[in-house]
Amino acid sequence: MAPAVPAAVPGAMERPHFIGIGGAGMSGIAKILAQRGAKVAGSDARDSATAESLRALGATVHIGHAAEHLAQDATGVVVSSAIRADNPELVRAAELSVPVVHRSDALASLMAGLRSIAVAGTHGKTTTTSMLAVALTELGLDPSYAIGGDLAGPGTNARHGDGDIFVAEADESDRSFQKYDPEVAIVLNVELDHHANYASMDEIYESFETFVGKVVPGGTLVVSADQPGAVELTRRVRDLSTPNVVTYGESQTADLRVHKITPRGLTSEVTVLLEGKLLTFTVSVPGRHYALNAVAALAAGVALGIPAHNLASAIGAYKGVKRRLQLKGEAAGVQVIDSYAHHPTEMTADLEAMRGAAEGSRLLVVFQPHLFSRTQELGTEMGQALALADASVVLDIYPAREDPIPGISSDLIIDAAEAAGAEVTAVHDKTAVPDVIAGMARPGDLVLTMGAGDVTDLGPDILARLSN
Repeated sequence: MAPAVPAAVPGAMERPHFIGIGGAGMSGIAKILAQRGAKVAGSDARDSATAESLRALGATVHIGHAAEHLAQDATGVVVSSAIRADNPELVRAAELSVPVVHRSDALASLMAGLRSIAVAGTHGKTTTTSMLAVALTELGLDPSYAIGGDLAGPGTNARHGDGDIFVAEADESDRSFQKYDPEVAIVLNVELDHHANYASMDEIYESFETFVGKVVPGGTLVVSADQPGAVELTRRVRDLSTPNVVTYGESQTADLRVHKITPRGLTSEVTVLLEGKLLTFTVSVPGRHYALNAVAALAAGVALGIPAHNLASAIGAYKGVKRRLQLKGEAAGVQVIDSYAHHPTEMTADLEAMRGAAEGSRLLVVFQPHLFSRTQELGTEMGQALALADASVVLDIYPAREDPIPGISSDLIIDAAEAAGAEVTAVHDKTAVPDVIAGMARPGDLVLTMGAGDVTDLGPDILARLSN
């Protein structure tokens, strides 16, 4: 049984206050703490279904940020790297000498004493973590998990379980994944991203090497044998005394080799070669990249000693995560699907998956770039990815935590897309998108809303407009 509350700072998590409690990572930790008996409170910029689910667990959730939201008896304040130093609740915490705990430290202490699996990589973390959480639950192992998206079945991103396994996303964006001591570390890919925190690929490799070095003695690194950055990382860590290294993928050199991936509409059938025997199982989401995520999950479970055939069957129970090629509905013969993809590699993978599922129908994309820094570095590649669609609508950049960068706008993406032969329409007013799509779509088309910002909110509006 896990401890009631973690001890990142002794006593800090008995009555914690979360600044930005509605965020994917923050809300997961808050939910687990509430389920373990802590008196949880927090604030967020706006109300949401996540905030309501926290209230249902007994948490106090304030809307907006104000100094008075921090209770006098708060024992700790939990923050993420996105919280600015001038946040009034953080300033108030300093005045009251309330300990401040980074989200990663809180998560690390939740995992302490358990057999943990930490999933890292520029893309695919949420899906792979979710597949493991669902499969282990299906097998009756009652895991705890903290995920960056809500599972389609349980409808939540986190849970405290009574089992001895904890599955968590390990966020490399701000180096916080270096706080964990997993029994199994998964590295899906290593690419240049998070430009505000990493200046070069060398810095990223060094960060991942530190993460791998934190695997407990006798533990296992599960790493892609296909993705060039992951292959280079494997080369760099091979000489470490720990961990054991298990590679997976389509490469002939992979320890767990993918023999075949067969698309079947919005699902895939995957056959792997494991210890000289072929094993076939179903993945309930389309696309090669999701199939490879499932194989990574299989390798991690096997590393924990779970029989491969049992785990493979249980992975078939995974029904998806919100925002990961999530079907939002159908109207007038047009299906609307939502994608969280915001990096060119993710965009290409999801567009290829949808192209395969479209079976001759047109693919229309509504893309919202995420972050000025990412657009500055990768805008050309984003535009080139959009050439895989039949037509695209490109919105203004969603800034999230960033201030604008002079000269950087969605025009960078649009110009690159048009240079690659794509048909692109710039839309500066997000509320105009449903009308634009209604004028473009015809029965049989697939519409994909894509990006890590609030573009996801457009799905219901597009469906309503199509219905009319």
